[in-house]
Parts: sequence; C-alpha cells; structure tokens
Amino acid sequence: MKTFGTLTLIAAGAAMALTSGMALAQRDPAYQAARTAGQVGEQPDGYLGIVGAATPTLRALVNNINIQRKAKYTASAAAGATVEQMAFTSGCNLILQTVPGEKYLSPNGEWKTRTAAQPERDPRCV
Repeated sequence: MKTFGTLTLIAAGAAMALTSGMALAQRDPAYQAARTAGQVGEQPDGYLGIVGAATPTLRALVNNINIQRKAKYTASAAAGATVEQMAFTSGCNLILQTVPGEKYLSPNGEWKTRTAAQPERDPRCV
C-alpha cells in the first residue's frame, strides 16, 4: 500500500506541469484584476479562495476557475494519486508561484499578502 508521502511525490511531478500551465491560462483580465486587488488568493487545497466580501461576480469567477482546476486534478489523478492529493500538491505549487502583493492562505488559515520572502506553506509541501 502506498503512503500519503509517496503518492504526494508521485503527484508532485504531474502537479508542477499542471499548475504552471493552469496559472497562465487563468490570468484573464478579470482574474488578474481580482488577484492584484487582493480579492482572491491561493489556498493550500489547490483551489482559489475569496478574501473578504464576495460579490456575485467574484463568486462566479472563483467558482469557474475552481471547476476547471478540479477537472484537471481529476484527469491527472489517474496517474496514481487521488484528486485530493493532486489538489494539495497543486496548492503547494500555486502558493509558491504567487508574486509579491498577491494573497495566499497560510497553514494556520490566515490570509497573507506575499512579500519578497517565500510564502508560508504546509510542512508537507515538497
């Protein structure tokens, strides 16, 4: 039986390729404006979250992106990891790919603004 750590390593390679292309594809003007304004941020679970008040437009944008992400995690999970493991590994990478000024959810559940320093990530991130 494979352990979570082993499967996380398996998922890491697939997720790195997945997240780099996914992050670029999601940089449409509305998404980029919401990131820049600090209205949305990356979460450790691999999904985009709303920081603060949620408008219907913002909620629709985030839901659409998260549906696309889940579909990609599900397709990639066929390589031997679960959807949750793919999402977690992608979350680790997406948080790492944030740039200064963008939001991310820290391991303690607090929304942080990325600085020039490395973001705080879950200790299980590889």
